[in-house]
Amino acid sequence: MIWFLLLILATGAERIAEVVISNRNAAWAFARGGREYGQRHYPYMVVLHTGFLLACLAEVFLGDRPFIPLLGWPMLAIALACQGLRYWCIGTLGRQWNSRIVVVPGLGRVTRGPYRFLSHPNYVVVIAEGIALPLVHTAWITAVAFTVLNAILLFGFRIPAEERALAALETARVAPPS
Repeated sequence: MIWFLLLILATGAERIAEVVISNRNAAWAFARGGREYGQRHYPYMVVLHTGFLLACLAEVFLGDRPFIPLLGWPMLAIALACQGLRYWCIGTLGRQWNSRIVVVPGLGRVTRGPYRFLSHPNYVVVIAEGIALPLVHTAWITAVAFTVLNAILLFGFRIPAEERALAALETARVAPPS
């Protein structure tokens, strides 16, 4: 259980580092005329993702969940692989990446790296990690609850907001100058 605690703490530290990068990139975007979309759902996303890490720990420690090697090791491998894809996404987007939806007029949609293959590769990471990370230590209730709540947030609010932002960005690029 101690190793799982360290894994979740490391994941939490990684999320804090992402917030720092995100805030820096958002400030950069706003200084260049960036426009934010989806502000109303963002606090719910923060609560869900913070609660996810806490729920992983609570279920494992309070529910006395066992580590089952045949499940835990593959789930750990998936959770770690997710970090590679996450940072491929972040690196590909560069200054355009942040945890909010901020688009800068004139920069255009990124279509290289993992974005060659998927419109929203970071959400593949979020979905896979939301299942794999708790299952490292058989926290199946957290995996199911997060997956359902995350699907509602992603498909009901987040991805539609990103699509609107990207459509506005594309429209602005195509529009003739006045």
